[in-house]
Amino acid sequence: QVQLVESGGGLVQPGGSLRLSCAASGRIVSINHMGWFRQAPGKQRDLVAVITSDDTTNYADSLKGRFTISRDNAKNTVSLQMNSLKPEDTAVYYCNAEGSHYDLGGVLRLGYTYWGQGTQVTVAS
Repeated sequence: QVQLVESGGGLVQPGGSLRLSCAASGRIVSINHMGWFRQAPGKQRDLVAVITSDDTTNYADSLKGRFTISRDNAKNTVSLQMNSLKPEDTAVYYCNAEGSHYDLGGVLRLGYTYWGQGTQVTVAS
């Protein structure tokens, strides 16, 4: 299996910045795209940004220019730099990845989606 572990969430004032990081570990064969989603209370989980293995990026339209996603393929990590944060950015942020792994029986599993446990980001004065 593959585990995703996020870090970097917390409380920040409006206009401030945070950097989220996520590391994938386990019996990884390959990681294709990696990304971030967020879920505010009472709302659905929405895409924030995604980055492919060749560094092609895609952002939610409302976040372009404030958020930047990047990854280190060698380390299987993805980061999200968030600037000019607003109260409406408050949410639980989830790391996401799609890839392949060996299961405990040594069988190759293709095309799986992995999720982290989530990290809280709160933007408030």
